[in-house]
Amino acid sequence: MLKPGDKAPDFNLPADDGKTYSLKDFKGKKLILYFYPKDDTDGCTKEACAFRDNIKKFESKNTVVIGVSKDDINSHKKFRDKYKLNFPLISDENLDILKKYGVWQEKSMFGNKYMGIVRTTYLINEKGIIEKIWEKVKVPGHIEKLLKEI
Repeated sequence: MLKPGDKAPDFNLPADDGKTYSLKDFKGKKLILYFYPKDDTDGCTKEACAFRDNIKKFESKNTVVIGVSKDDINSHKKFRDKYKLNFPLISDENLDILKKYGVWQEKSMFGNKYMGIVRTTYLINEKGIIEKIWEKVKVPGHIEKLLKEI
């Protein structure tokens, strides 16, 4: 399991903006890498819109925001366009980064067990080191905690 002080695992994955991103693209900036379960669902929409509404505050702190789920690029594009999201959404259909960052876990709902993404946020510093991890994120108040930490 990753912990603060560890080197963040690299990735090389496509995003909704047509680009492919890797960790080195953010050298010299702080990176908020947030993992969410599914595009256009209630909690994920509230979280994405909170990032959208505060993106200028993050940018003013030399911080980039990237969302990650296993949804495909087309799903990400629809989600981005519907809610006018102003940051990239990375698609990890093969679970590569999801497993590296430990967010692909067994979950349970109504007694049924299944594999899915646990809502988690990583703050990675300018040198690619994990500064802080928020696990099992509750959306209300999360953005404020991130801004305070940065």
